[in-house]
Amino acid sequence: MAACGKRLADAAKNFDRNVKYTVQEAVTILQKSASKKFDETVELAVNLGINAKKSDQMVRGATVFPHGVGKVVKVCAIVPADMVEQAKNAGADFYGSEELIDKIMQEEWTDFDKLVTIPAMMGKIGKLGKVLGRKGLMPNPKLGTVNNDITAAIKLVKAGRVEFKVNKAGVLCCMVGKLSFGPDKIYDNVVEFIKDLQKLKPATAKGAFIKKVTISCTMGPGLKLDESALANEAK
Repeated sequence: MAACGKRLADAAKNFDRNVKYTVQEAVTILQKSASKKFDETVELAVNLGINAKKSDQMVRGATVFPHGVGKVVKVCAIVPADMVEQAKNAGADFYGSEELIDKIMQEEWTDFDKLVTIPAMMGKIGKLGKVLGRKGLMPNPKLGTVNNDITAAIKLVKAGRVEFKVNKAGVLCCMVGKLSFGPDKIYDNVVEFIKDLQKLKPATAKGAFIKKVTISCTMGPGLKLDESALANEAK
């Protein structure tokens, strides 16, 4: 803990908490204070101008990042028996039909990052809600994980499709890559995320939708970004 505190104290010498940075400036600062032992994850925290307690102001979506997020995504595909080979060829790490449903139900097995399926299987997968729901693994048509084109669904998830959801405080957090990506690739990912986020502004939300944006890495400080500039660049 002492080493972590010293690192943050040293990092604080490289930035001004009252300044709003560009993505490239912020990533450069984060890189200077980064741990040399592993490739740190970069994350955005966005304060939204909504009332998250109202169901009609819930913000949830997904983004396919142009540069991925530097993470190997393990995909489980549950499909009819005649589509298992298709799911395998599309790159699913685990694939099967009702036997996988039984495995998840009986063993509470969730050794995967995403579950994809087709609409016709949702009636059977629905009973897995207690196991999958608490881990955020239930497939959802709005997020592209329920799709008749199972090949497309698997490839999207593998390519870097990341889901996000606002919390009860009205803050949305999403990983946008690794520090090793560098300022320009992180910038591309951030702009793509903001672009998709702006499309999700609830009709009942008034005033500014994106109120504050902070970027940070696993062991580093949080830096303010210029939310107005980002919103314009993401149009």
